Amino acid sequence: MVRYFAADTLRCSGMDPVRNPYAPGAGQRPPELAGRDKQLDAFDIVLERVARGRPERSVMLTGLRGVGKTVLLNQLRSAARQRGWGTGKLEARPDQELRRPLASALHMAVRAIAVAHRHPEMVDDFLGILKAFALRSTADKGMRERWQPGIDVPAVTGRADSGDIEIDLVELLLEAAEVARAVGVGIAIFIDEMQDLGPADISAICAACHELSQEAAPLIVVGAGLPHLPAVLSASKSYSERLFGYHRIDRLDRSAADHALIAPAGREEVKFTDAALDTLYQKADGYPYFVQAYGKATWDAATDSPITAEDVEVGAPAAEEELAVGFFGSRYERATPAEREYMRAMADLAGDDGPVATSAVANELGRKPASVSPARDGLIKKGLIYSAERGTIGFTVPHFGRYLRGVQ
Repeated sequence: MVRYFAADTLRCSGMDPVRNPYAPGAGQRPPELAGRDKQLDAFDIVLERVARGRPERSVMLTGLRGVGKTVLLNQLRSAARQRGWGTGKLEARPDQELRRPLASALHMAVRAIAVAHRHPEMVDDFLGILKAFALRSTADKGMRERWQPGIDVPAVTGRADSGDIEIDLVELLLEAAEVARAVGVGIAIFIDEMQDLGPADISAICAACHELSQEAAPLIVVGAGLPHLPAVLSASKSYSERLFGYHRIDRLDRSAADHALIAPAGREEVKFTDAALDTLYQKADGYPYFVQAYGKATWDAATDSPITAEDVEVGAPAAEEELAVGFFGSRYERATPAEREYMRAMADLAGDDGPVATSAVANELGRKPASVSPARDGLIKKGLIYSAERGTIGFTVPHFGRYLRGVQ
């Protein structure tokens, strides 16, 4: 059976690679954002409630790498922009404190709504507070004296400049919310890789979001991170479990994965056989990044429409080579020899890539748990593994165990 989703057009000269609609890439929006309607609809409700002055929780997206968290984060940001909100985005890094990137993101958000503000002096006052907040960075003193946040107003002292990030962030975001309230819109700050923030910064965000929610302030934080992000937040503030709206982003179900392939091809007047879609789902396992990688390679391997299961098999080695180098290999190369040994032991135990007990990894290596802790901690800091729950660990990348078992 052949599924028809566009004009019944056969191409006899081979598939045109220039027209290939699939887009595997880090954070790159796929041609069809499939399977995320639930999260998009929920966020629309958050935006509408905030617009009506109702209290609402900030939002956290969690999931493995390759499930499309960054893509969804960007789509949520677009939804906020379409409503006239001010938005800013930053990517957390383990070696960077929050003040400077957050100041830049908030500066961008306020600039977006400042043009509609009836009281420009209120905007300037806030920018002065923002500048003082940014300049309180605890980074190297010499760098602090040379660095400027690009805000063309004098710093205002007395608000958000105590040097205590928790006190300062609460004051800063409440001030920003008042600027937005005066315009009748909201502000949303988007933070990717949120699990990489330091403990003090995580605590500050939780405290600020708590205060914002209590005040029904028109400012929300939308974070994205690995599966252990809820545990990171909970370790900081016990009330974080009730503070955020959590959305676990997982692989696509069969219907959504098929749609992610069918819709872009249909716009190019190309179709798939059912057997091709069966084979593609088996290989990609529903992970959005893999769906795009196999879709792209299959298109390039096909000679005409409809795309068949044989085309998928011909293209699969190219997809697997790209994943081995760009998706798996680049991460494997970041690990030290001891860390690689630790991951190989995890892979031997994981089977289907599920979490494994840390004690079992130590036993597999014939070592005491304490002696392998540095390797485990190094892998966690590099974002290659995560603590699924106390005493267990898992790979942050789907099918990484399978990849490691194939590496000689």
